[in-house]
Amino acid sequence: MSSKTVIAKYSISGETFEIFVDSEMAYEYITGKRPDPMSTLQVEEVFTDANKGERASAEKVKKAFGTNELPKIVEKILKNGNVPITTEQRNKLLADKRKQIVTIIARNAIDPRTNAPHPAQRIENAMEQSKVSIDAFKSANEQVDAVIKKINMLLPIKFATAKMEVTIPADSANRCYGVLKQYGLKEEKWQDNGSLNAVVEFPAGLQAEFTDKINSLTHGSAMIKMLGV
Repeated sequence: MSSKTVIAKYSISGETFEIFVDSEMAYEYITGKRPDPMSTLQVEEVFTDANKGERASAEKVKKAFGTNELPKIVEKILKNGNVPITTEQRNKLLADKRKQIVTIIARNAIDPRTNAPHPAQRIENAMEQSKVSIDAFKSANEQVDAVIKKINMLLPIKFATAKMEVTIPADSANRCYGVLKQYGLKEEKWQDNGSLNAVVEFPAGLQAEFTDKINSLTHGSAMIKMLGV
């Protein structure tokens, strides 16, 4: 095995499972640059103690992972386990994960005091002031609730859905239809003059983005009305 070989570990129900992986390839897989988890493996075996060469029994593996299919097992270990990476890789992974969390909150949440979206920079500042700890190996979605609880004292946050009514002039209706579908078209009524009256629902944090797109496509001639959050 090469000098880049490391042991990735995953613990569940008091049992630990280990695999030999290439550190650089494992990092590429974790960050989405490598699609095949099996390509990271240096030895196609699952161990209870990789250094001692102690293989995990098929029974233990099946009980822990619900399968004996190696690709699914490797995927779970890489996504949910502990994979040794360099300090530089870990810092980049943490920065990317933090950015993903901020994006999720900014897209879906509003300030309940104003019903307006929180800018991403405001969320980042609150996370920094609250000393939020990010797990490099957990998915962003898994960490959002914990982050919100941590920053909520500084930054009131509510996840909500915005419902908006839009009236689009006839000369822009067809051009805007795809955007309406993209943002969650719930109702549509075509008028005799060719204009379109529509109702859309989408994550409340996207209000400004939606309004900007519609205004751009219609040169500001659309009528947009908030129906509720």
